[in-house]
Amino acid sequence: MAVEALARLAEERVDHRFKGLPPDAGGLTVAELTAQRRNLFTGGFATPVLALSAERLEHNLALMESYTIRHGLAFAPHGKTSMAPQLFQRQIEHGAWGITLAVPHQVRVARAFGIERIFLANEVVDPAALRWIAAELASDPDFRFICYVDSVRGVEQMDTALRGAERPLDVVVELAAGEGARTGVRTEAECAAVADAVAATRTLRLVGVAGYEGEVPQADPERVRAWLRRLVALAVDFDEAGRFKGTDEIVVSAGGSAWFDAVADVFSAIPELGGPVLKLLRSGAYVSHDDGHYRKLTPFTRVPEEGALEPAFRLWTQIVSRPSPEQAFANAGKRDAAYDLDLPFAQVVRRDGTERPATGIEVTGLSDQHAWLRTAPEADLDVGDWLGMGLSHPCTSFDKWQLIPVAEADGTVVDYIRTFF
Repeated sequence: MAVEALARLAEERVDHRFKGLPPDAGGLTVAELTAQRRNLFTGGFATPVLALSAERLEHNLALMESYTIRHGLAFAPHGKTSMAPQLFQRQIEHGAWGITLAVPHQVRVARAFGIERIFLANEVVDPAALRWIAAELASDPDFRFICYVDSVRGVEQMDTALRGAERPLDVVVELAAGEGARTGVRTEAECAAVADAVAATRTLRLVGVAGYEGEVPQADPERVRAWLRRLVALAVDFDEAGRFKGTDEIVVSAGGSAWFDAVADVFSAIPELGGPVLKLLRSGAYVSHDDGHYRKLTPFTRVPEEGALEPAFRLWTQIVSRPSPEQAFANAGKRDAAYDLDLPFAQVVRRDGTERPATGIEVTGLSDQHAWLRTAPEADLDVGDWLGMGLSHPCTSFDKWQLIPVAEADGTVVDYIRTFF
């Protein structure tokens, strides 16, 4: 089903829904446009246009595949970053166990494209969503689904919604990263109470423990590792108490994009338990990386011998106004660029087929459809120039674009990535 569903994406017609694509491509299928191998800069693409680097995308996929293998981790990259089934498939081809998601709608997207293993890193208490998940489990014996639980009340609501389901729904107890953190059970005693509530149902099956170390208050290596050791200790305690007797493998899961080195370190010391342990890492932003937030936070800055991720996004805009020597405006704004963590970064100027560094150019603000630029005396910038900008935070970059060109270093567009937000 996955191959057929992905093939149907290539049959979709290019039209007004997809910004940045060549106007004269209207009516072509995505496959037909891809076959033309147009150039991003000379093939009729209209600014603003977001592009992914083909080479850097492949580099990032391969790097995390080798990293997780080297550290004995299973990998379920967080699909909320891209919500792109084509990238899900490439991640699985690069060794991913499955895909992590955050809300039931995202699960529906993944299932429509044949994803067989899904880890939902969130609680689910919506009856309609739970009934739909139960139906998916009943119709496909190969479908594996796991989600969080963090309260007795939530377990009771899940049990009510799932009465009569053919297969139990697998759950992991979420351990909170600390007081004032996001979701999750705050104390080990409460974790045991939630586990007891699960055991009292016939609709749920406890298969492990999980959490998100990125929510550790005032996170630093020592605090993050201390919380991860708590998570491992919780798994050990549950195992010794016989809470995992109903499962074939015990899931211990953590891992955002900022601390996966700590996860690898602490999970390497998980002792032998009563069954095989699935050490499941969930980092997602790596697929495109970025030029801001994750460039600063990536663990590869702490362990450079492991390699380095490469920012794969570039937003191409055009200078439409140069009202003064100190100011210019580009035709991309909040509707086009991530801005929740950092403003875009001016990187290169392109004029007459030649690129040069965007020296003396700074993005100072975004309107809905304009980037505000401060230009120093050394800035060589004129109306009509293309400005390539780096972005911060992949999760709020992908969601602004429905069809994203994938371009090789010379600008040849070799694929188009469809997103579903």
